[in-house]
Amino acid sequence: MSFQISKVDAVTFLKGLETASVDLVVTDPPYESLEEHRSKGTTTRLSHSKASSNDWFQIFPNSRFPELFAEIFRVLKKDRHFYMFCDQKTMFVAKPLAEHAGFKFWKFLVWDKEKIGMGYHYRARHECILFFEKGKRKLNDLGTADVIREPRIYQGYPTQKPVKVMEVLVAQSTTPHEIVVDPFMGSGTTGIAALSLGCRFLGNDICEEAVAIAQARLQAVQKNA
Repeated sequence: MSFQISKVDAVTFLKGLETASVDLVVTDPPYESLEEHRSKGTTTRLSHSKASSNDWFQIFPNSRFPELFAEIFRVLKKDRHFYMFCDQKTMFVAKPLAEHAGFKFWKFLVWDKEKIGMGYHYRARHECILFFEKGKRKLNDLGTADVIREPRIYQGYPTQKPVKVMEVLVAQSTTPHEIVVDPFMGSGTTGIAALSLGCRFLGNDICEEAVAIAQARLQAVQKNA
């Protein structure tokens, strides 16, 4: 098991990877509509910042999705998968742009957080996961449902995902020793899932605190393996 992490712009990170060198991309970009949620009080922990409304991450604008998806498509090997977490608003922006980059869109999966969170009209209990494919690759377990039920993380890094949610995606779309990439890794949960399932991990985040937290968490997994 091994991992490498970087601290640069996400697209810059991807441009540094070789063409057709990656087996799976799973990521959760800090998309534009997070700002709207914050302004309505649904992400109150993200109070203010230099580059956006919070101190935790810089918003990745929708206008940069075309270059992001082009690079993800380039670095992925043929017959591989790409998963992207987002909300309902961003989903309608991201889907056609990823298709234009060459991906086939299969469907969106639902992460059911089991308990409702903050919200305005119909309080949020789930998050969308867009499921794209480059070429054709069969999922490892065709009996897996499109709803993944796992409680949200409380008191963790902002927008932190449960390891078990990431493990479902990595287990479905890789075999041991393959390379998993997350250009917006946050606290490194995708990497923990990858290492736990015997894959290699290449992660990146522009936030210094995220990189430090991810480094410590991944080292702990590797040490206890």
